[in-house]
Amino acid sequence: MRWKRWAQRLVAAAGACVAAALLLGVWALWIEPRSLVIREHTVPLDGLTEPVRVLLVGDLQPAGPHETPRRLARIMARLQATDPDLVVWVGDFVSERRLKTSFTRPEDTAAAIGTLQAPLGQLAVLGNHDWWFDGPAMERLLEAEGVRVLRDERVRLPGGLVVAGVEDPVTRRPNLARALRGVGPSEPVVLLSHTPDLFPDVPAHVDLTLAGHTHCGQVTIPGLGRPVVPSDHGERFAYGWHGRDGHAMLVTCGIGTAIVPVRLGNPPEAVVLSLVPADRPVATR
Repeated sequence: MRWKRWAQRLVAAAGACVAAALLLGVWALWIEPRSLVIREHTVPLDGLTEPVRVLLVGDLQPAGPHETPRRLARIMARLQATDPDLVVWVGDFVSERRLKTSFTRPEDTAAAIGTLQAPLGQLAVLGNHDWWFDGPAMERLLEAEGVRVLRDERVRLPGGLVVAGVEDPVTRRPNLARALRGVGPSEPVVLLSHTPDLFPDVPAHVDLTLAGHTHCGQVTIPGLGRPVVPSDHGERFAYGWHGRDGHAMLVTCGIGTAIVPVRLGNPPEAVVLSLVPADRPVATR
């Protein structure tokens, strides 16, 4: 009978939808949040005299079920395997529990980060979650492990590279002028900012801004985009490369998750940037 065939098709379609929803849930709640991707880019910089291999990491925010202390050790091993000259962190070393299954102590996070080795060391800025937890305490923990926290200040590194870092725009009042004080217009400059929202105010002589905070929205729905992006600019600076007046910005998806431990279409990532002198070709590793 025709109605029986239609009923069978309807049941089959419903079953397929349920199966697809279950598979999608498993992917978003378990597989993708644990699928760390290492991306690599080469960036020529005027004024740089020696190549520098920079590892960019954002929004570690370790918490269960995905970034437990045991998995944190494995993540650090993956990061170390990139063989960086310099490690830079763009904030959020703490994760509020909320819908997470466990809370990773900041002491354990700092100790794990301290295992990373890089000839030029590690530099960081703090994020909003760090300040909501206890900014000064997080700063002390990181610096005890050899990670220098930049708060509206800058450092000069071999090869002429200047790395500046600003306070978190969400919870503090960043001072770009103070962070860039004494930096010449011809010096190669990389700026660390927890959020990308500061980008329209960054001076044009800053070659590269590195930011995180957005988690790329964590979830991207085909045809609808990213429903939630924690930025005053919506999806404009949610992820990837952006340019303005000859100055570039890279926004990373980061590693952890915020509030809900789910990722869909935005896998966790760390980024290796091979900074090379712009005036001569350099073979990168």
